[in-house]
Amino acid sequence: MKKHLPAVVLAVALLLLWQIIAMLLNAAYILPSPAQIAAKLWELREPLFLVHLPATMRVTSVGLLISIVLGVGLAIAMDWNEKLRRALYPVIVASQTIPTTAIAPLFILWFGYSIWSKVLVTILITFFPIAITVFDGFQATKREMEELLDTYGATKGEIFCKLKLPTALPHFFSAIKMAIPMSVIGAAIAEWLGAQEGLGYFSKRMMSQLDGAGVFAPVVLLSIVAMLAVSVITVIEHKCIHWRKEI
Repeated sequence: MKKHLPAVVLAVALLLLWQIIAMLLNAAYILPSPAQIAAKLWELREPLFLVHLPATMRVTSVGLLISIVLGVGLAIAMDWNEKLRRALYPVIVASQTIPTTAIAPLFILWFGYSIWSKVLVTILITFFPIAITVFDGFQATKREMEELLDTYGATKGEIFCKLKLPTALPHFFSAIKMAIPMSVIGAAIAEWLGAQEGLGYFSKRMMSQLDGAGVFAPVVLLSIVAMLAVSVITVIEHKCIHWRKEI
């Protein structure tokens, strides 16, 4: 508990500051207080937890899973072949220059309000950090170790499995912990721009009613879910990588 105490103290202090500022402002449609948001979460618990949260989690989980497969696959391809790296790397970087809010309506036009229009937005946002971070992990392998294994007659595949994969494993978990919040953001943006359910859609609907607490409630719920997911990945990371220092 002692190692988490500073984070708890800071979180409580920020919440108290937020509460005080909201009370002084006294305009809940602009800045609702944490107490008002908590009350709204309880008031709207059934539609939020039973309808909109599952819809957003479906988009997030599918998009994140595809992003992991795509990102790791691209990282392996770029590490395996120099020509592929030179061809793929600029394209991967260029994909991040596309404004998400500009292309998301096109996905809705192509796929309608189905899950895939929102999943594509999530993939577009999340696959980049996974691909680049894992690729950097492969590149972090010491050249001397590769040459030693090559001297012992190891094949390229054996060097990759026995040396490069363990080296890149910490980078992989770091990439996943970055991608989880980004996947949540991507899903919320896609739902905000065009959806019939989901926390992003619900937040937009509350904004049209000038309900400040209703706008913040799904956002806070998304943040809590993302933090819990990152915590689970951190626990798995500590189980898989014993030599890393715990945060």
